[in-house]
Amino acid sequence: MPNDLPFDLRPSRRTVTMGLAAGVAAALLPWRAQALDTGTARALVVEAVAQVNRTINSGKSEGQMYADFERLFARYADVPAIARTALGVAARSASRQEISAFTQAYQGYIARKYGKRFREFIGSEIRVNDARPMKSAVEVISTAYLRNENPFEVRWHVSDRSGRPAFFNIIIEGVNMLASERAEVGALLDRNRGSIPALTEQLRRAS
Repeated sequence: MPNDLPFDLRPSRRTVTMGLAAGVAAALLPWRAQALDTGTARALVVEAVAQVNRTINSGKSEGQMYADFERLFARYADVPAIARTALGVAARSASRQEISAFTQAYQGYIARKYGKRFREFIGSEIRVNDARPMKSAVEVISTAYLRNENPFEVRWHVSDRSGRPAFFNIIIEGVNMLASERAEVGALLDRNRGSIPALTEQLRRAS
């Protein structure tokens, strides 16, 4: 699949860790956690990380891994909310059909964007250390241990606003995944002259 993005959006070794939940802004979304407790949120992240690690070490082809990562992203993340926030203000005037098509394309794009780098992380580990309630969600705190790099902190924001526990953002050493994705998607939308269908098609084609 050719990479026809107008500029390089390929993630670095550290930022690709964002995709380990496959792989997506507490300050950007009006989240309202319901009855979600810290134990449930922590268990979600532990399970998501275990599933991703299992896929990384499965020996599957890249295409098979992309499909697995996309399924994991859909299972453990609130993809519709993440996609709408990444789209930004443009989502307000988009039709339901445009939002639906964009969300599906964005889900696959994220899986490929981060998934193509996952083989570099075979043998690496993310350990969940703690979880604490926030005003509008639960934050799960973990540490990533990558080969040939110093350990670094990864914070997961989890909510059940969608009707099930799911993460909606990852913060790595203070870097907000959803804010970064929003900036990149916004730049792509500008290059497509504000056309959401054109942006959607570009994401479908992007490797």
